[in-house]
Amino acid sequence: MATAPENALPLFYNDLEPLSSVDHADFRARGLEKADFLVKQHAVPLTSDEFVAASRFYPIVFSAGDKPVPLALMGLNEGVNTFVDDEGKLKNPVYVPAYIRRYPFLLARLRPDSDELSLCFDPTSGAIAKGDEGDALFVDGKPSEAVNAVLQFCQQFEEAGQRTTMFVEELKKAELLMDGEVSIQPENSDKPFIYRGFQMIDENKLRELRGDVMRKMVQNGIMPLIFAHLFSLQLMREVFAAQVAAGKMPQVTEAPQV
Repeated sequence: MATAPENALPLFYNDLEPLSSVDHADFRARGLEKADFLVKQHAVPLTSDEFVAASRFYPIVFSAGDKPVPLALMGLNEGVNTFVDDEGKLKNPVYVPAYIRRYPFLLARLRPDSDELSLCFDPTSGAIAKGDEGDALFVDGKPSEAVNAVLQFCQQFEEAGQRTTMFVEELKKAELLMDGEVSIQPENSDKPFIYRGFQMIDENKLRELRGDVMRKMVQNGIMPLIFAHLFSLQLMREVFAAQVAAGKMPQVTEAPQV
């Protein structure tokens, strides 16, 4: 989650190019007025550092499979995002996950035989180009303050990603994750919408944790993250209602993949 896969591009990224003081000496970075890459994206990776802030706005779940990744749900069905309009502009002020704020930059491992990470960007984003608008990337051949700030943010994201991996490993070790299922009964319908394809904390197993394991999770800060996740699940019905209001509901009542 925290570094670019060697043979595949991460979510949102269409291409990756290493930032270079030679090739990009006269390039500038400008803020994106809209995030069209979000329009059809219903789930965004989330770090454990963000659970408390994100839980106020999004349901937080874990992806299916042996290597679960925390996800902030911006919609309950694939291709539906209830938090942005059709142009990719936020409808209301909400917490924006760091994964989104990091785009179009990314720390990536360019050589499989090296652990060194290089600052890269997506050249297709439209946020970085030659011109007079935006912040200079290099000044007198050296990284500008803007680039240094981006680098620091990306490094912090990597560190948060490592903490998230350890957090998920602790959940797996305690066998707290289970296959999730949420059933929502809409008005004027005789069949519920059933959402599966994700993982969530098993509250029964949480209650049955040994005292020493429970105490360790409280001391290392894991327990507040678990509760933030559990409380956030109540927002699934709000996201569902937003989809209904926007007329973006599927025609079937089985929605197997969140």
